[in-house]
Amino acid sequence: MSTAKPHLSLSLQFADKTHRELLPRHKVARWIKAALAVDGVDGEITVRIVGEDEGRTLNRDFRQKDYATNVLTFDYAQEPVVTADLVICAPVIEREAQEQGKTIDAHYAHMLVHGTLHAQGFDHEVDDEALAMEAQEREILAKLGFADPY
Repeated sequence: MSTAKPHLSLSLQFADKTHRELLPRHKVARWIKAALAVDGVDGEITVRIVGEDEGRTLNRDFRQKDYATNVLTFDYAQEPVVTADLVICAPVIEREAQEQGKTIDAHYAHMLVHGTLHAQGFDHEVDDEALAMEAQEREILAKLGFADPY
């Protein structure tokens, strides 16, 4: 992990305002910057918190999966600046946090780190890549004070 402190240009949007108080700008920025620090790169990232309908529509239209998922990453560039949109579905986050025995805060942190790693080219489609990405997530989240998300 790089020791460089990445610069982040962050746009934070709330189509679903359910958890707005849990996601102040400084906290979201801190979580994303921790993931950007893996490669020591700057970022231009939009985070949009959505409801079930928008989450499902986006997942269906862009991934051909007809359900709302926790986080979608739309990555546009990795160099010289990571440029991406992260779409997070609030109802899915709340449901998964409860099912996994996590706080909503911890699950948002995990999904923002996860999505930011995707924006940098990390993936989990094959076992070796999944293990490497999960190790990065664990390390970042531990530095942020969160328990192992897995």
